[in-house]
Amino acid sequence: MSRRSRFSEHIEAVISIVHFGQFLSVGAVGTVCDNIVLLLLSETGIAAALAATLKISDSSLIVAKIVSIETAIVVMFLLNEHWTFGDEGAAGTSALFHRLGKSHIVRTGGVAVQLIVFTTVYRVFNVTLSLMGIDLWLLIANGCGIVIGMIINYISESLFTWRIQDT
Repeated sequence: MSRRSRFSEHIEAVISIVHFGQFLSVGAVGTVCDNIVLLLLSETGIAAALAATLKISDSSLIVAKIVSIETAIVVMFLLNEHWTFGDEGAAGTSALFHRLGKSHIVRTGGVAVQLIVFTTVYRVFNVTLSLMGIDLWLLIANGCGIVIGMIINYISESLFTWRIQDT
């Protein structure tokens, strides 16, 4: 098979409307988890305490964001594993943990982009927007990062974690 035809198969596999729709739905659940954990950690001071314990006190927002991302990644992996890509990949516990590890590695690009976009939007634009004491700008900046990171994650997860082009 030529490179061009393999590339075409990869593209066709990635642009599956069904998989993309499921991935978006799972992403919505992940976004809710991410935002809840981010708000909980940042608004209650838990992230500041954790950052101080780790001796990185100027980075409490980043600590909160990293924990919220990890929570969302695990939740989304489990949903994608059993729903979006439930018919893909090898069976068994070992294969499951292999895909979970691979998912974390694959998502590093999306996570890096998400952190950069989130930090840039939140700190550079520095808008004060709150409702009932909740920092809404935090959620808006988080949403910007999530959307950009999601595109990278969908392509990466489709091609490398579940290898949908091989089915």
